[in-house]
Amino acid sequence: MLAAVLTTIFFSLSAIFAARSVRAVGATQANLGRLAFAAVALGFVAHGWGGGLGGAGREWLFWSGVVGMGLGDLAVFAALPRLGTRLTVLMTQCLAAPLAGVAEYFWLGTTLSIAQVAWGSVILIGVGVALRPGPEESAGAVKVGWLGLLYGLGAAAGQGFGAVLSRKAREVAEQAGEVTDGYTAAYQRILGGLVITLAFFAVRALWHRWVRGGGLGAEMARRPRPRDYLWIPANALCGAVIGVSCYQWALFTTPSGLVLPIVATTPLVIVPLSYWIEGERPTRRSLLGGLVAVAGAVALTIVR
Repeated sequence: MLAAVLTTIFFSLSAIFAARSVRAVGATQANLGRLAFAAVALGFVAHGWGGGLGGAGREWLFWSGVVGMGLGDLAVFAALPRLGTRLTVLMTQCLAAPLAGVAEYFWLGTTLSIAQVAWGSVILIGVGVALRPGPEESAGAVKVGWLGLLYGLGAAAGQGFGAVLSRKAREVAEQAGEVTDGYTAAYQRILGGLVITLAFFAVRALWHRWVRGGGLGAEMARRPRPRDYLWIPANALCGAVIGVSCYQWALFTTPSGLVLPIVATTPLVIVPLSYWIEGERPTRRSLLGGLVAVAGAVALTIVR
């Protein structure tokens, strides 16, 4: 559970740095840059001190990256303008855990106790309370359509099923008598996400160039200052390097149905960090939801 808590902290820092990097250099450069930087950094460590591209579970980790960091992240970016930030995060975080729990039960036979399911549900309820838009936000709310909900479901499925594929990789490695460390697993996983992301942006660039007869628009025409690019390695280190390494460590030792409710508190951890780093004052509802989720996380750790 310590690994899941560390994942939450580093993912929260990554989210703040990701927002900074997108504002500074644009979404395309920020997204590709973080994945490329993380792949190089993790590759250096994995090939130098870890398993590199070896191991019995590497194919499953690669597909975990394809599903979770590739298709899942693309679905998140597609859902954001159609659902808004709060509803996108709410769907992704709160649906990923039950989807993963059900998939892992039927595929890998992993079972959770009634107490574990109950306290995991308390965490998700707390996240829902904290992220649910209030009356004061309804005037500027995004009009929700079926396509946005479909992308939101895809984002949740990507995160949940990607986690289950990582659990399958652990099972295959155990059967082969191997132990895969977190940074090697993160490296093999991020390669899958990088392949899908590169393919998507390549197809999109060709679409804009040949079908629409133009470039990628104003985003690619921006000329950021050199120091603006420093947000990319900060985002990559906290998220795709350290955060994902801790995430894989957690999934290799704990069922996804327990890990994902802890990781689902990431948006709540962002609240005090945003107040400290960016001066954003939290609402009473976010504080109440945070207390409920933290209480559930503590109880889940105890009953485990």
